[in-house]
Amino acid sequence: MKKRTVAFSKNSSNLFFHILTKCNLSCKHCYINKDQHGDNTLDIETIKDWLNLFSNKNKQTNLIFLGGEPTLHPDLFLAVKHAKKIGFKSVTIDTNGYLFHDILDKITCDEVDFISFSLDGATRETNDSIRGQGSYDQCLAGIKETVSKGFSTSMIYTVSKDNIDELLMMPDLVKSLNIERFFIQVIGIRGESSKTDPKRNQVSNQVSKEKWLEFVPKIAEQIAQQGIIVTYPKVFLNNDKKFECAALVSDNFFVFPNGRVYQCPICEDFPLHSFEIKNNQLVETEKINEKNFFRLSIPEGCVMNKLIQPDNLSYNKDGDSEYKIACCMLKQELRL
Repeated sequence: MKKRTVAFSKNSSNLFFHILTKCNLSCKHCYINKDQHGDNTLDIETIKDWLNLFSNKNKQTNLIFLGGEPTLHPDLFLAVKHAKKIGFKSVTIDTNGYLFHDILDKITCDEVDFISFSLDGATRETNDSIRGQGSYDQCLAGIKETVSKGFSTSMIYTVSKDNIDELLMMPDLVKSLNIERFFIQVIGIRGESSKTDPKRNQVSNQVSKEKWLEFVPKIAEQIAQQGIIVTYPKVFLNNDKKFECAALVSDNFFVFPNGRVYQCPICEDFPLHSFEIKNNQLVETEKINEKNFFRLSIPEGCVMNKLIQPDNLSYNKDGDSEYKIACCMLKQELRL
């Protein structure tokens, strides 16, 4: 039976737990904003306490450890063991491939369901221009080591104008690596991505509707035909399609080291978080926060996209939206 990991579907429950914001790389599209997320590293006892806050639904919840780079945390293995002990539905580690602190030697395949690697180019030149010199070789080496030790392994590819053309080369690459899942992500205008466009006088690095539809569904199907489970966002919806917000039809919590807890990742550059952890208690924040926007209905689909990253919208000569933007947390999954 295939192991579970993060689920981007209705009625799913996911806990994205950033245990630190420190990282050894400086990716061009990194969404971490230390002014909003903190620059501290949580100690292991705090990590355990915060995991316990969500344990009332742990048997339905997929847990994902993130950073920064989570393997930089010397006690990540203890956090994994505690998460397994209290019964989360699945446990995943997202990593850039450097696998610090000999993490693979400190956990077992029974304690973690997936180790997921971020690679943002089919070639060394493209990936390293986005993520940092040497990261391509290190990521591939990390994947091979992880697979060789029997861990279930997946890959995340964040699509932007810098690398969408190289999606054409990804089917052959992922086939050679023996990974089980492939996630295609859409770049968000937050963190480092937002810094390239502070006054909206430059075009963002998000790809156009035409380019997305030309590449993504086709490549996703090619990879799925190899027996790899592929998950990717719809992004663009025809106006006759129904828009749904994940915050209303599923449970997603994005926890950061400073105690902020968001429900929508698009909001993470702003103090719009729904909850805050204070004295190891999950406390609702006062208005106005992201929850006040989720039930709003607009022709453009996602309200948060319209407010925060509207550059991927388009209007006709009458001022009507030509399409809707889908919720980034509700995605398609291909199993062929």
